[in-house]
Amino acid sequence: MTLTLRQIAQMVNGTLVGNPECTIEGVGPIESAGEKHITFAEKKSALKELDQVKAAAIIVPPGVRAEGRHVIQTTAPRLAFTKIMAHFHPPRHPRPGIDATAVMGADCHLGSGVSIGANAVIGNRVTLDDGCIIHPLVVIGDDVSIGAGSIIHPHVAVLEGCRIGQRCLIGAGSIIGSDGYGFVQDEGRHFKIPQTGMVCIDDDVEIGAANTIDRATFGRTWIKTGVKTDNQVHIGHNVVIGEHTLLVAQVGIAGSTTVGKHAVLAGQAGISGHLTIGDGTIVGPKTGVGRSLPDGEIFSGGSAAVPHRTWLRLQQIIPKLPDMYNGYRRMEKRIAELEQQLANKDR
Repeated sequence: MTLTLRQIAQMVNGTLVGNPECTIEGVGPIESAGEKHITFAEKKSALKELDQVKAAAIIVPPGVRAEGRHVIQTTAPRLAFTKIMAHFHPPRHPRPGIDATAVMGADCHLGSGVSIGANAVIGNRVTLDDGCIIHPLVVIGDDVSIGAGSIIHPHVAVLEGCRIGQRCLIGAGSIIGSDGYGFVQDEGRHFKIPQTGMVCIDDDVEIGAANTIDRATFGRTWIKTGVKTDNQVHIGHNVVIGEHTLLVAQVGIAGSTTVGKHAVLAGQAGISGHLTIGDGTIVGPKTGVGRSLPDGEIFSGGSAAVPHRTWLRLQQIIPKLPDMYNGYRRMEKRIAELEQQLANKDR
């Protein structure tokens, strides 16, 4: 596959400085892109070293030029490069059809172009809209519906009654609709609360590998349009995740919490139950959240790396902090008293 720089510039709505008929055969990172490749430079450090780049063409911010190189100027070089990368590396999909080893339930509705892989199990009354791809070893429970163009990777289970929208991607090994974690005490023993709800995943959602999304106790656990989760994320029962929010690896969200739209929860952030995380809020890595957070602020609480000996000293000091603080307050009070005595003498 080849493209001319004219075609690429039109594709990304960029301004070409160079030969429009120059052909490009692929993409690559700025450090290793070859003479037939296109790459991009966005950071100041990369822009200072454009003369060392071997690529035929570079996508750059407006006004940037590179001696002896073709450039395409655009306000979003990384986004433009991503679009070009997707063109040279389109996703590979299996052919439509049902593998002979797949198990199909009764009263299912399959749209056109559906692909169902080897040893997949499809329950009763399942709806798979046009272009759905069900990879091998997937389990789809009864009364599940999956929207057009969605892709379900191997070893995923979408359990009874759940809904997945259009153009979604569910990563390998994820479980959609597992029971929520709910128990009540019964004379010292734990009595399980029935989890009677479902999971609703809206359009254009991407769920990473090995996620677990619990069904609601009542109603729905709701993942709204455009949400993207990394691998190994856990979302508890009745949680609502707002539009276009990002959940990074190993985030855990306890039941009945609402996360706003365009929020970011960084790796290993933990959110307690029955809270509200505001729109556009960012929670840093390894941060534990035990109270609701307002819109548009950044919160951090994870431990930064320090030299080991320093860490050991800190562990010795931390338990003493309450006593040290109390001593500080006594000193502060005593200093104030002495200052007052001195002031009285000066009168």
